[in-house]
Amino acid sequence: MLSNKMEKGFTPEILKKIKDPRIGRDEGGHYIFTSSENIKVYIDLYYKFLDKTEARALAEYEIVCRKCDETPEEHEETKAFYRAKKLIIEQLLKYLYKCYADCANTSSLMTPWCFGTVVLEKIEIYRDRISKGQVHDDNIPKYPFYVLQYIDEIYKKTLLEIFEFPEKAFSMRWQYTELLKRYSKVLSDVTNSLQNVLTMIKSYGH
Repeated sequence: MLSNKMEKGFTPEILKKIKDPRIGRDEGGHYIFTSSENIKVYIDLYYKFLDKTEARALAEYEIVCRKCDETPEEHEETKAFYRAKKLIIEQLLKYLYKCYADCANTSSLMTPWCFGTVVLEKIEIYRDRISKGQVHDDNIPKYPFYVLQYIDEIYKKTLLEIFEFPEKAFSMRWQYTELLKRYSKVLSDVTNSLQNVLTMIKSYGH
């Protein structure tokens, strides 16, 4: 259970009802072979990782918020640094809570490194939306140049520290993107093949 009393989405009771060949149970508890990596992940261990990540993120967030509040507005760059760090942690927590509570989509269950990679990419997307003026966020001043600059400088380091990952954790993310592309292509090919078969059956019917 998280600090906000949020409970795990995929409880043992829910997992028993899911008809998915990737989900099983052995002496280590319920597990899933993840969709993007096909790696065996014990679900209770994954939730423990999220529990610990939230605790570290909240502890750091409290420090950053205090320092940001104590920094005068005229210290523009220092203020921007703390605003950038607040934003990074907020995006991490937002995705963490989404995955933790999810009880419908098994893609929310993944390896810690994959989770970190997804958060990394979500921050990059959010950063691009900020640069295009598409985001309304209390951490973003009227002229967000310094905030964007500090996001670019610190977002990887901030996440690595909170996750307690080695640097190489983020060097492998291309694997997930490529794997997802391959799955998408396979699904597309299967759909096209089925459509061709249905078309042929209809033509024979006439």
